[in-house]
Amino acid sequence: MKPIEMELEKSLENCESSKVLEAMNYSLLAGGKRLRPLLLFETCKAYGVDTNIANPFACALEMIHTYSLIHDDLPAMDNDVLRRGRNTCHVEFDEATAILAGDALNTEAFYVMSQAICRDDQKIKCIEILANCAGVNGMILGQALDIESENKQISWNELERLHRNKTGKLFAAAFMMASVLADDKVHLPFWQEIGEKLGLAFQIQDDILDITKTSEELGKSNSDVENHKSTSVTLLGIEEANKILAKHFDEVVGMIESLEINSTDLIQLLMSIRTRQM
Repeated sequence: MKPIEMELEKSLENCESSKVLEAMNYSLLAGGKRLRPLLLFETCKAYGVDTNIANPFACALEMIHTYSLIHDDLPAMDNDVLRRGRNTCHVEFDEATAILAGDALNTEAFYVMSQAICRDDQKIKCIEILANCAGVNGMILGQALDIESENKQISWNELERLHRNKTGKLFAAAFMMASVLADDKVHLPFWQEIGEKLGLAFQIQDDILDITKTSEELGKSNSDVENHKSTSVTLLGIEEANKILAKHFDEVVGMIESLEINSTDLIQLLMSIRTRQM
């Protein structure tokens, strides 16, 4: 079992038993790529920071990400029935329980961070970063833009803004929290741009996979088509989308390589993301 899986299992051990807790564990421990925790860990390693210090922040990132997926899958949003190869939370349980499970993971993330063993100034800054990146100036903004884009064609610039916020801001939070734990606040804006670029590239990649792979292969539904949303492929065509995807990945790698850190393993992780098939 990967260390992050063990940490996630432990993170909810002190919660009282309930149907909501069952739903939280069902979604949180369903597997997945764990990219946000991995980006945090590998960036910490690149800086020479003990990754054990980052465990609470890694769990918090995955809790926030999972809560967003639970809510994103709800009938009022994308109305998806498949996530990580099995029933979405509201299908497995019910809508009310899924809403509460998402709410609980959102709040529990900040409790977990409050228990981190690091300096108070680092802890407060990391909490600030995640709150900002996950909130109305970040992931929530992206989700709102996503809902507003249903049943209409939007421009490429509008889609880029959507992806930079909905996906890119949590990637940015992973990089930025590692930078804080390494006492490198100078490069926070730099890491934010890296995270947003990676988020955009990741979503372009998703758009391409959505038309080249089946739902069964991807382990999730393709609701963008059903909800008549613009994608990088519908706006640009698959050839141009692939070009922009490659451009942004190359820029992310180049930006990281320009820093005076030991980024070999981090770059290797990015390369595995670049070649993913699901």
